Amino acid sequence: MYTRNAVVNNQVGLHARPATFFIQKSNEFKSSIWVEKDERRVNAKSLLGVLSLGIVKGSEITLIASGEDEKIAVDTLVELISSEFPE
Repeated sequence: MYTRNAVVNNQVGLHARPATFFIQKSNEFKSSIWVEKDERRVNAKSLLGVLSLGIVKGSEITLIASGEDEKIAVDTLVELISSEFPE
């Protein structure tokens, strides 16, 4: 299991288009990946799950992965969040 924290800094948080990019990237990995915010954990490959967390600008989230590509999965998703989802 591999875990890292990230702060979402783009204008709309992890909502709509950024969430879709996040889900698409999550689905590129074989590992099970979760997003945790305020002690709620959801599947990072589920759009409804991610949207249900209400991640807004400035939210701190934890990314957790378990599987053969867990480290690269989490590191890639943290990098995507840090990039503020450029078009």
